[in-house]
Parts: sequence; structure tokens; C-alpha cells
Amino acid sequence: MKRKKLLVLVTAVGLLGTSAAVGASGLVSKVTGVLNKEIIVSVNGEDTSLHPVYIDGKAYLPARDTAAALGFNLNWNSKDKEINIKAKEEQAVEYMKMLGVVVDASLTKDGSYRIELLGKGNDRWMILYADKDTLLTDESGQVFLAKDLKAGTRITAEFGPIVAMSYPGQSHAHKIVVGSESLVKEDVIQAIEKTDDGWKVTFGEKKDGVAVPTLVVNSGKETSVMTFQGEPVEWSSLKAGDKVRAYYGPITTRSIPPQSPLHYLVVLPDTYLAPTELQEYRELGWKNIPETEKSHVTTKKDEAIVTVIDSENVGTLMNADAAQKKKLEEIKAVKGKLIEIVYNTDRDELIGPLTFVFDPATKQILGVFPRR
Repeated sequence: MKRKKLLVLVTAVGLLGTSAAVGASGLVSKVTGVLNKEIIVSVNGEDTSLHPVYIDGKAYLPARDTAAALGFNLNWNSKDKEINIKAKEEQAVEYMKMLGVVVDASLTKDGSYRIELLGKGNDRWMILYADKDTLLTDESGQVFLAKDLKAGTRITAEFGPIVAMSYPGQSHAHKIVVGSESLVKEDVIQAIEKTDDGWKVTFGEKKDGVAVPTLVVNSGKETSVMTFQGEPVEWSSLKAGDKVRAYYGPITTRSIPPQSPLHYLVVLPDTYLAPTELQEYRELGWKNIPETEKSHVTTKKDEAIVTVIDSENVGTLMNADAAQKKKLEEIKAVKGKLIEIVYNTDRDELIGPLTFVFDPATKQILGVFPRR
């Protein structure tokens, strides 16, 4: 027997008009019908597993299965006894929101942009990926290019609804609104004090042994202070000598020292080295490689491994004069930190790599680890 097809033709407008579709009258009556499995229901030329039930000569289909086949969602409201049907694209997607500052933005191999973000919201440290599906604008609604995002740019991001269970969390950026750019300063705190409006953080330098302030940033109620992993930090725990990254400005006063509003203050660990510091130490390490040894070095100058190490674990250093040995002992006496720079060579299996040790306070070389 040839099977018949029932072609379902329902317009989007027709179904969208049924968002409060069926209200129960409170009357219940028993009906009988016939399930006709010879009839195949086809949606947009595709056969489905639906079969109509005929009651009094009319064909009826199960509401939930039919809505799903047509690309709609059906919800049953038992309290009001109503069936609600909405287009799937109209279902509200609950995106998570975050107001923050860009730590880094870089192009990935697949053409999207990886954005590291610190700030406020559901998560305080996130990796977001912006691609062709990301709506990216400035605050006036004008299109903004992901390639123009810079460290220090303040943004408001909507992301999700799926977030990878990693640390930090990772997700697709649905929408990014770009705000103003902050100035960025990585330095140690010279002084910090509480004020009537918040906290005042002073950065500076030493001239002839005297501390000279070079910048003052002032916090307010909206200023966030956190670790580089987004964990909140109490202002009262900060002290002179702490290494921090400040996002401030971009407006600064013309006073001496200049002052500026502080947006975010990120407390960095003692072992943290900024990209500029890493490069500086690599340059210093390279300059200290003997010319007779450079032909054996296999590590590129800009790829040397730079690490902050505990001075307690450092023994005797080679090529150290009396002044360098004395300085090393002084650092070890206060359990200070040292900088280690490693360059591999083609003779590592025989005598080991070249490993230099520097004083982070003066950036002066203290010697070389013995090669075995």
C-alpha cells in the first residue's frame, strides 16, 4: 500500500503569534480517534516520525513533537494551563557579563582574538575569544576591530552561555563594547596611604639615595584591587615594596608628581617578570656570553629562560669577584630573590648550559652557575 504524505506548511508569523497559544477552558471531554501510520508528516521536504491522529475527520499532531520539528520550543504552564510556543531563536540566551580591563589581546591560529580580561562581574579573570560572530563596537555603537584592542583598554563583555571549566575560565565573546584606554604602569609601590576618598598609591625612583615620587594614583569606590588571577585583595594588606600593575588615567594632572584616577590595581607575585623585564634580562645575559662561547649557544637571544629564584638555593658562583661574592651573601642573609638566565649550548650533555645569576635590585651580574 502506498503511504501518503501530509505536508506541513506553517509560516513563522503564524506560529510566532501563538506565544500565549492555548488557554484551557476548564472543561474536559473524552474523545476517540484513529492513529493513521500510513500518513507521513513532512517538514520542508524532510520526513519526520510524526503520524496524525484523526478525530471527527480532522488530523491532529502531538504539540511538543510538532513544535520541535518546526524549530520551535514548547513550554507547558501547569498553573495557568497554557501551552506556550516560541521560536528557538527567540529563546533568551542568558549571557554572562563582565566589566574589565584588557591584560592582553593576541591573534590565534584560527583567526580569532584571544583576550585576557581582569575585572568585575560573574568572573574576575577570563579568557574570551572574539571572532566573526562577536559584535564588537565602541560606546557610540561604531564598529571596532579586534586587532585594535590593546592592554589597558576597558571593555564591557557579554560571553557564554558555555564557559570552559578551566582556570581561568574560557568562553566565546558574544558582544564587546569598548570604552576608554587606561595607561598601564608596572612598578613597586613607593608609598601607600589611606585618604578620605580611598587610597593614594605613590610610585617613584631613587636619586642620590633619596626617594623621589614620579606618579600618584588615587583610588575611589569603583577601584578594584586584585591578584593577577582576579582574586580580591584588601587595601590594608598592601605596603611599600609590593610589585603591582596599575591601570589609571588616561587623564593626569600637570602637577609634580602628576596625579591620576586609578581604575584597577593588580598585585603581582615576587616571581612575576613583565615582558619588558624579561627582554632586558635576556639582553644582559647575552652581553655576558663570552665571544668564544656564542658559536656554541643554541638558544636564540630572545628565547632564553628567565626565572626568579631563591638566593638560599644558590651556592658558589663561577667568575665572581670579591664584590660580587659579598653582594650575594648580603642577598642570602635577607633571603632575597635572584634572577637566573639560562642559555642552552651544543655542549650541554658534556658540561651543561650557560646559567647566569643577576641581582634584581641593581641588575648587576653576580656570577655563573658551575657547568658540571
